[in-house]
Amino acid sequence: MKKVLFGLAVGFSPLLAMAQTYQTTSGIAGLFALATHFLNLLVPLLIGVAVVYFILQVFNYTIAGDEEKKKNAKTGIIWGIVGIFIMVSIWGLVGILQSTFNTSGAGSTIGNPIPTLNGN
Repeated sequence: MKKVLFGLAVGFSPLLAMAQTYQTTSGIAGLFALATHFLNLLVPLLIGVAVVYFILQVFNYTIAGDEEKKKNAKTGIIWGIVGIFIMVSIWGLVGILQSTFNTSGAGSTIGNPIPTLNGN
């Protein structure tokens, strides 16, 4: 367990030192750019955690022996679906608003997550 934690600490040390990015602006604009960068990393991570939670609850439902465990797992499945739906819906709504008002920031992948052949 200590080796895994050490590996994670070493792997995330550039993130903690913010060595993987550079800040081209200063002041409040730089602060907003940094917050946007972290939110762009956080949203897919949260969606991934919700999907793992959903899959875990489905697994718990299939191996549950008594009705109480099945009921708890079924509640977890429902809340997992609701959570995934809400997160993806809000993420999509933000993407629609950004493309409608042409306000997508630099580095944002909400509007066009798949690059095309011509590089756009």
